[in-house]
Amino acid sequence: MPIRTLDTNALAEQTGNLYESLVVLSKRARQVASKTKGELDQKLSYFEDLSLDPAEELRSNEDQLRISLEYEKRPKSPDMAVDEFESGELYFRNPTRTDNDF
Repeated sequence: MPIRTLDTNALAEQTGNLYESLVVLSKRARQVASKTKGELDQKLSYFEDLSLDPAEELRSNEDQLRISLEYEKRPKSPDMAVDEFESGELYFRNPTRTDNDF
């Protein structure tokens, strides 16, 4: 995936502060990564409970590899967070600010 440069001024506009925008992005990226990891772990947990003979174990390993590669091809969590932020899909708030501060 190619590297994409971001307009820092556009990122700062949404929150009023570039660093606050980066905090929002990093928190959302962690949420997305955690959700994705949970989904992957749930799919792979099926294979942990199986006790197979060696011939079936090879097939099981291939299935696990296929599932893992499927998740590797998905967009990365920081990219998804930036896309959501830029399109205005993210809801965020600063609990220390009042409505008059922004």
